[in-house]
Amino acid sequence: MLGLVEQERASVQQQSKLARFELSVVPHMGAAYNLARWLTRNDHDAEDVVQEAHLRAYRFFDGFHGGDGRTWLLAIVRNTCYTWLQQNRKPTLELEEEIPELDSGRSNPEALLLRSVDSEMLRQALDDLPVEFREAIVLRELEGLSYKEIGAIAGVPLGTVMSRLARARSRLQKALRGNARQGGAT
Repeated sequence: MLGLVEQERASVQQQSKLARFELSVVPHMGAAYNLARWLTRNDHDAEDVVQEAHLRAYRFFDGFHGGDGRTWLLAIVRNTCYTWLQQNRKPTLELEEEIPELDSGRSNPEALLLRSVDSEMLRQALDDLPVEFREAIVLRELEGLSYKEIGAIAGVPLGTVMSRLARARSRLQKALRGNARQGGAT
């Protein structure tokens, strides 16, 4: 009889854990995929990494003591990405996703072409950044995280976050200026 009561208690605890996990972590899966996508540079690899990170997050959810589920999950995704990158260094594939357009249809064909060229140059410049810089830019500019949150995710001091962002922005500016000059000279 005691075994049955213990099994029921364990089942209720497991259901409670799942419900808390779904409330705290699952809403941030889009951000998790976005970070993994930029770090791995590949859609399928990012999906694999996010799935592994999701399993790790659930497995270690008992160690989550409230707070910001997004920051906690993105730290797990980041660590999972770095582990994956160490084990699977291989050539990267081009991005296939489209950046959403800000202007809806009022643009002429020339403006649309320029915008697509600019988007591709930006993607390439981001892809060319060292992974630590790319990670900081993605978390700050695409995910809108604070410097403090980025530091918590990356496990680095605030000054390091600021330095990485400054260096990443500087490299992006140089890369985009260089591409603009090459495009204008052609």
